[in-house]
Amino acid sequence: MLFKPSIPRFLVVSSIPVALLAVLLLRSSLNPFGRVKLWTVEELARYNGADDKLPILLGILGSVFDVTEGRTHYGVGGGYHHFAGRDASRAFVSGNFTDDGLTDSLRGLSISEIKSVVDWRDFYFKRYKYVGKLIGRYYNNQGTPTQLLKGVEAKAARGAQLLEKQKIEEAKRPNCNSRWSQEDGGQVWCDDGYPRLVQRPGDIALTGKISQRCACFKEDELDQPGLEVYAGCDPSSKVCVV
Repeated sequence: MLFKPSIPRFLVVSSIPVALLAVLLLRSSLNPFGRVKLWTVEELARYNGADDKLPILLGILGSVFDVTEGRTHYGVGGGYHHFAGRDASRAFVSGNFTDDGLTDSLRGLSISEIKSVVDWRDFYFKRYKYVGKLIGRYYNNQGTPTQLLKGVEAKAARGAQLLEKQKIEEAKRPNCNSRWSQEDGGQVWCDDGYPRLVQRPGDIALTGKISQRCACFKEDELDQPGLEVYAGCDPSSKVCVV
């Protein structure tokens, strides 16, 4: 005997307000057959916080979340209103909230930045209600992840591996102590050894840029290649002004 799903009561009440019907429909991310709701760009745009009677939704990497409980932030006039009613994945790390910046395209972002976007998506999964998938760049009209989404997640996983490897390597060489004050400016120093600037090779893969950190080296290690003395600092000093 085939199971026939019952029709929700609110679907057969003709007098129910349209806005309330939309809210009731939204509160379940699954339809009666258990499939995740698929959203179009046009549908998502309706839930941008402009109508107080409707929930507020946002998308990130094609996952759609109900952020209504944060209406103060995501509603009109809120600091995060630009994310409502759209998938603006790129803006989560770019800080570009112009029309060009509020896009779901991650083209040109570094591995580190892509990982940050995925981390933001994970935050929304933990913090807000997941209500479906957005048809487009990251999910097709069947709700299947696209190759682009798989590529984004692979890069984020690679970024996590690189960061962990970098963390392990840097733990072998202690960072300099540092402090800053309005009166004295910045200082770095070593309790045991001498401060030197050294490249962080992992950052090249993560960000595409070369960066440095301050690490402490003992006297018999100072002849290693790649070590740089702070400008204006005596090579034999254990404290440098920066």
